[in-house]
Amino acid sequence: MIRTTLDGSNAPQAELLPSVGLLALDRQYAALQEELLAAIRRVCDSGRFVLGPDVEELEGELARTLGVPHAIGCASGSDALLLALMAVDIEPGDEVLLPSYTFFATASAVTRLGATPVFVDIDPETYLLDPTDLLRKMSPRSRAIIPVHLFGRTADMDAILPIAEHAGIPVIEDAAQSILSTWHGRCTGGLGDIGCFSFYPTKNLGGFGDGGFVTTTRDDLAERLRLLRVHGMEPRYYHQVVGINSRLDSIQAAVLRVKLPHLDTWTSQRQANAARYTELFRQADLEGRIVLPSDEPRGRHVWNQFVIRVPGGHRDNLRTHLRERGVATEIYYPVPLHMQQCFRYVGCEQGSLPATEQAALETLALPIYPELTHDEQRTVVGRIAEFFELPLPPVASDAQGQQQNADTGLQPPRFLRRINAVGRADDVRC
Repeated sequence: MIRTTLDGSNAPQAELLPSVGLLALDRQYAALQEELLAAIRRVCDSGRFVLGPDVEELEGELARTLGVPHAIGCASGSDALLLALMAVDIEPGDEVLLPSYTFFATASAVTRLGATPVFVDIDPETYLLDPTDLLRKMSPRSRAIIPVHLFGRTADMDAILPIAEHAGIPVIEDAAQSILSTWHGRCTGGLGDIGCFSFYPTKNLGGFGDGGFVTTTRDDLAERLRLLRVHGMEPRYYHQVVGINSRLDSIQAAVLRVKLPHLDTWTSQRQANAARYTELFRQADLEGRIVLPSDEPRGRHVWNQFVIRVPGGHRDNLRTHLRERGVATEIYYPVPLHMQQCFRYVGCEQGSLPATEQAALETLALPIYPELTHDEQRTVVGRIAEFFELPLPPVASDAQGQQQNADTGLQPPRFLRRINAVGRADDVRC
């Protein structure tokens, strides 16, 4: 339908859609339904439901995709963090440095071992661990650093790794939201000592339930991680150490093996959607009202989330406006970890992490999944423009749309093309 724009001009405008969901997992499933059901039937016929052949095959495929010698499946991304900390011998009394602006599991894994989380502030532009504050909070009790590659963007490893090396402590990458993100051409998960990933359905590579994996370039840590995930048992019923039960189900592995070959294409679609949002916001003259997320020039941003900042105390009213008009959003994260009731004992006062606390008040995540259409993105931006009483962004012609897709449909990094690596998201939206 054609209508007059909000500013009274007669440029052609399509009606905005009645709703846009934050996720559309059904679209991905529909495209792969037959392959997925066949993979599940294969596991059912085999009777191998835990750590079966599909898990072993998936681990090898993930290792090759990420360019690491070891990928080890486990029961969840939360367990991946716990296993990593156990593997580097974190004990009661130790301190582990991590951002407060992250999902709860990053810190809860530390406390489950009796160690103390030391909350570090973030860079206000990237929302990632601030290396300056990290260095300020190092102490003789520091035993590990957990940088979180949040929203699909890699933390500043150029600054973090030298700090860890000088202190002689391991770096555990929380890469739950960033599979296939890179740093100077290397995938996350192979930058520090251990990488921790999640297969939760909300992630860029999501299963049909909980699941996760860890990566490492160190043979000694790989051996220990494999032992710890099966109660420390080797051989059967002989226990060298006290581990946990954290095994990846074969059905999850089979599902993920179907999806993995599409991940690189889905990632490029997320990048194209991020670029299109930026252009639509520019066309709607919204850049002065909101702050758009930036890209990462030193690596590949995989856009698990597209998070805008809404300054001036308008975030919550904007979110209400969008909800009333059928546009789903999410807030990551409304209460920083250092301000959570369960972490009061750490002793952080309000105002101690100013960039983190400001982000919690101003950030808003918009739909970014690979199957998101141009009309859906224009509806999201159009509803935001409505809130600020600005004109809607114009409708691109077919030729313009095709050119936009050509301009933003990024090729996979050369190293991923070389290994032929090709291979979304959440009600508990972590």
